[in-house]
Amino acid sequence: MALYQLHEPLPELIAPVVLAALDGWVDAGSAATTALSVVAASASPVATFDPDDLFDYRSRRPTLEIRDGRLSSLQWPELTLRHARFGERDLLVLSGAEPDDRWHRLATAMVELLLRLDTRGWVSLGAIPAAVPHTRPVPILGTESSPGLLRADVPPGPTGLLKVPSAALSMLEMTVADAGIPAVGYFAQTPHYVQGPYALASVALLRTLERHLEVELPRGNLTEEAHELRERLDTATEADETTRAYVGRLESMVDESRLPAGDDLISDIERFLREQGQGGSAR
Repeated sequence: MALYQLHEPLPELIAPVVLAALDGWVDAGSAATTALSVVAASASPVATFDPDDLFDYRSRRPTLEIRDGRLSSLQWPELTLRHARFGERDLLVLSGAEPDDRWHRLATAMVELLLRLDTRGWVSLGAIPAAVPHTRPVPILGTESSPGLLRADVPPGPTGLLKVPSAALSMLEMTVADAGIPAVGYFAQTPHYVQGPYALASVALLRTLERHLEVELPRGNLTEEAHELRERLDTATEADETTRAYVGRLESMVDESRLPAGDDLISDIERFLREQGQGGSAR
């Protein structure tokens, strides 16, 4: 059985580039999926992946809607490839829930589909929590399948060897690159002390995408949401001396263009959580 269903007729595509973001592991503050939801707001579906083969409904339960005591509808997790065109750019937007199962089958099917659509590039978007202040521009880390693919003045990094649990998004990026499709990733760093959606990172990712693709992309309401969020965070920071001091230390590290050592970083995060009464460990 095919893992995806095509929506006929297929669009006429010229050198399309995939933009991909999945919720979950590397989508802190929903920054990447929010950014692509704006890009794909008027996009048309190209392919839909079979949710029964990809998702564990006990860990990712469908949303049940109940109207006046009547079971009305179910909203299932989905993974969809959509087409949007901006200027002279054909974009294929892959977004949805991160699959629980059959990553290898998904990767094989994805390569088959993208080669069929004559895809010329892949761009992963993500966001990761980090010891960065909300008062400075959102840092962007980059990955690239070969040197020189990254744009928008984003360097590859972090330098050295880093071992972390993988996301399905990164596995797909590696697989399409192995199939000969140039692949890059742009990952925003979000303040670990901020909870909830982080529109500041969504806007930063869209700006980076625009510079990478050399095309103007829609913003929706994200610019306004980012401005309001910044004001709320500034107010909350000013109201608490401990938080103000902590954010100040992060600002100093950014302004001095240096990053804390790993053990120091973990200690700082754990200390901050204890002071905020959250407990727990960052290790």
